[in-house]
Amino acid sequence: MSMSAGIGKSIRIKGEIVAREPFLISGYVDGTIDVDGHTLTVAEGATVAATVTADTIVIQGNVKGELWATTRIVVIATASIEGGISAPAISVSEGAAINGRMETTQRKGTLSLAS
Repeated sequence: MSMSAGIGKSIRIKGEIVAREPFLISGYVDGTIDVDGHTLTVAEGATVAATVTADTIVIQGNVKGELWATTRIVVIATASIEGGISAPAISVSEGAAINGRMETTQRKGTLSLAS
């Protein structure tokens, strides 16, 4: 059975979320979200006001806050982001709204060679 954990459309949470599996937010979250080693998806219609860390972050809904991903951030056309996003790879679909800072970073564990 392949099922991810999540927050339904009618659920509102204020506080800290820590997940160690893929996580889907369809409702409202205000606080901090840490999805270590897995993908966080903010569904279309969802609202997140949080500091977010995850392996991969997929945004389809509304986010206000700071987003840090260790692999990539994918911003879908229906997304609206206010704040900073930082990851080694960032993909933004046409139609998405971003008001803030975008920063590409080096992947963790990347070796740099000294000359």
